[in-house]
Amino acid sequence: MPALGKHRHPKQNPLARKLAFAGTGGAALALPLISATTAGAAVTQPAVAAAANTVALPAAKVTAEKAASPVTYSVAVGDTLSKIAAEHSVSGGWHALYEANKAAIGSNPSIIRPGLKLSLGTAAKAAAAKAKAASTAAKPAKAYANNLDGWIRESLDVMARHGIPGSYNGIYRNVMRESSGNPLAINNWDSNAAAGIPSKGLLQVIDPTFRAYHVPGTSLDSYDPVANITAACNYAAARYGSIDNVNGPY
Repeated sequence: MPALGKHRHPKQNPLARKLAFAGTGGAALALPLISATTAGAAVTQPAVAAAANTVALPAAKVTAEKAASPVTYSVAVGDTLSKIAAEHSVSGGWHALYEANKAAIGSNPSIIRPGLKLSLGTAAKAAAAKAKAASTAAKPAKAYANNLDGWIRESLDVMARHGIPGSYNGIYRNVMRESSGNPLAINNWDSNAAAGIPSKGLLQVIDPTFRAYHVPGTSLDSYDPVANITAACNYAAARYGSIDNVNGPY
């Protein structure tokens, strides 16, 4: 994690995981209140149908144009490219979002200033991606073991949904170096601790980094194993490309 000093093997504590009615719009108003028994009814109805079709065509055209129009997003404080890409179902994840907005963002994808306007693609593509995500979310919840293996596997599934890169081996290697697999590990002696922001959890994340790279859908508790791993991998992806590229204090 970003630190005022390098991470070291933390002191460990014993623990257990805490774990429409939709109106018809104006269409009904186009139908005249004329009895079907009147002499003019046969002549009027085709005319009304034609009128209804005339009104519907422009509406359909407007809808299609709206669906094809670019969608933009204004960066807020605490946003990251991976967070924006996940929340707006950007196809290709944060890498694609960065490539599409590289001219505006600059050479460092981990730095995006509040107020910056980003192009998210088109409404039609975003809607399709959201529909796919909703379909995936509707599936029965997957069970994970309440141990390091289960925490890593659950984190990897969360990361896959949010376009965050990383492998089981990359996470496991860094967890064992940083905490030896203790989710309540805390470093109370280095420069971060002296500054009041000790490194915590499986991947030794300081609170400011955890909050900045927290992934929606995971716990807000930095000691939570899945939340800790996922936030750390999100940070590592932004700074190093992937947790797989981290082989020492980070």
